[in-house]
Amino acid sequence: MYSIKELDVSTLKNYLDEGRKIRLIDVRSVAEMANGMIPDAEKLPLHTLPVRLNEISRDDLCVLYCRSGARSAQGVGFMNAQGYENVFNLQGGIIAWQRMGMPLVA
Repeated sequence: MYSIKELDVSTLKNYLDEGRKIRLIDVRSVAEMANGMIPDAEKLPLHTLPVRLNEISRDDLCVLYCRSGARSAQGVGFMNAQGYENVFNLQGGIIAWQRMGMPLVA
Protein backbone atom coordinates (compact mmCIF):
# COMPACT_ATOMS: atom_id res chain seq x y z
CA MET A 1 0.00 0.00 0.00
CA TYR A 2 1.19 3.50 -0.81
CA SER A 3 1.15 6.47 1.50
CA ILE A 4 -0.55 9.49 -0.06
CA LYS A 5 1.80 12.47 0.01
CA GLU A 6 0.09 15.80 0.55
CA LEU A 7 0.91 19.48 0.29
CA ASP A 8 -1.02 22.17 2.09
CA VAL A 9 -2.03 25.38 0.33
CA SER A 10 0.75 27.46 1.94
CA THR A 11 3.45 25.04 0.83
CA LEU A 12 2.05 24.87 -2.70
CA LYS A 13 1.90 28.67 -2.88
CA ASN A 14 5.52 28.90 -1.70
CA TYR A 15 6.63 26.38 -4.32
CA LEU A 16 4.79 28.30 -7.04
CA ASP A 17 6.22 31.63 -5.84
CA GLU A 18 9.72 30.09 -5.95
CA GLY A 19 9.09 29.19 -9.58
CA ARG A 20 9.20 25.44 -9.10
CA LYS A 21 7.98 23.52 -12.12
CA ILE A 22 4.76 21.89 -10.91
CA ARG A 23 2.00 20.29 -12.95
CA LEU A 24 -1.25 21.25 -11.24
CA ILE A 25 -3.91 18.76 -12.26
CA ASP A 26 -7.60 19.41 -11.59
CA VAL A 27 -9.38 16.05 -11.36
CA ARG A 28 -12.89 17.45 -10.82
CA SER A 29 -15.69 17.15 -13.36
CA VAL A 30 -15.82 19.63 -16.23
CA ALA A 31 -18.96 21.16 -14.66
CA GLU A 32 -17.08 21.76 -11.39
CA MET A 33 -14.13 23.26 -13.25
CA ALA A 34 -16.47 25.82 -14.80
CA ASN A 35 -16.80 27.38 -11.33
CA GLY A 36 -13.10 28.27 -11.35
CA MET A 37 -9.71 26.61 -11.32
CA ILE A 38 -6.34 27.25 -9.77
CA PRO A 39 -4.30 29.33 -12.24
CA ASP A 40 -2.22 27.25 -14.69
CA ALA A 41 -3.96 23.99 -13.72
CA GLU A 42 -4.64 21.31 -16.31
CA LYS A 43 -8.05 19.72 -16.80
CA LEU A 44 -7.90 15.98 -16.27
CA PRO A 45 -11.12 14.62 -14.75
CA LEU A 46 -10.43 11.67 -12.44
CA HIS A 47 -12.35 9.18 -14.58
CA THR A 48 -10.02 9.93 -17.52
CA LEU A 49 -6.80 9.46 -15.54
CA PRO A 50 -6.27 5.77 -16.40
CA VAL A 51 -6.47 6.40 -20.16
CA ARG A 52 -4.51 9.68 -20.07
CA LEU A 53 -1.78 8.64 -17.64
CA ASN A 54 0.71 8.34 -20.50
CA GLU A 55 0.44 12.14 -20.93
CA ILE A 56 2.20 12.62 -17.60
CA SER A 57 5.93 12.07 -17.29
CA ARG A 58 7.13 10.14 -14.25
CA ASP A 59 9.70 12.93 -13.82
CA ASP A 60 7.07 15.66 -13.43
CA LEU A 61 6.26 17.00 -9.98
CA CYS A 62 2.46 16.78 -9.95
CA VAL A 63 -0.10 18.17 -7.53
CA LEU A 64 -3.62 16.83 -7.98
CA TYR A 65 -6.64 18.60 -6.54
CA CYS A 66 -10.41 18.29 -6.46
CA ARG A 67 -13.09 19.99 -4.38
CA SER A 68 -12.06 18.71 -0.95
CA GLY A 69 -9.07 16.43 -1.52
CA ALA A 70 -10.82 13.04 -1.51
CA ARG A 71 -10.95 12.32 -5.24
CA SER A 72 -7.50 13.75 -5.85
CA ALA A 73 -6.15 11.45 -3.11
CA GLN A 74 -7.63 8.54 -5.09
CA GLY A 75 -5.84 9.83 -8.18
CA VAL A 76 -2.54 10.10 -6.30
CA GLY A 77 -2.99 6.54 -5.01
CA PHE A 78 -3.66 5.29 -8.53
CA MET A 79 -0.61 7.07 -9.90
CA ASN A 80 1.57 5.72 -7.06
CA ALA A 81 0.40 2.20 -7.90
CA GLN A 82 1.52 2.81 -11.49
CA GLY A 83 5.02 3.80 -10.33
CA TYR A 84 4.68 7.58 -10.11
CA GLU A 85 6.54 8.92 -7.08
CA ASN A 86 6.48 12.72 -7.48
CA VAL A 87 2.74 13.07 -7.00
CA PHE A 88 1.03 15.01 -4.22
CA ASN A 89 -2.55 15.63 -3.13
CA LEU A 90 -3.57 19.22 -2.34
CA GLN A 91 -4.78 18.91 1.23
CA GLY A 92 -8.33 20.24 1.48
CA GLY A 93 -8.63 20.72 -2.29
CA ILE A 94 -9.87 23.87 -3.95
CA ILE A 95 -11.99 24.62 -0.87
CA ALA A 96 -8.80 25.09 1.18
CA TRP A 97 -7.27 27.11 -1.69
CA GLN A 98 -10.23 29.52 -1.65
CA ARG A 99 -10.30 29.74 2.15
CA MET A 100 -6.70 30.98 2.03
CA GLY A 101 -7.84 33.76 -0.32
CA MET A 102 -5.99 32.34 -3.30
CA PRO A 103 -7.10 33.28 -6.83
CA LEU A 104 -9.18 31.26 -9.26
CA VAL A 105 -9.46 31.60 -13.03
CA ALA A 106 -12.42 30.86 -15.27
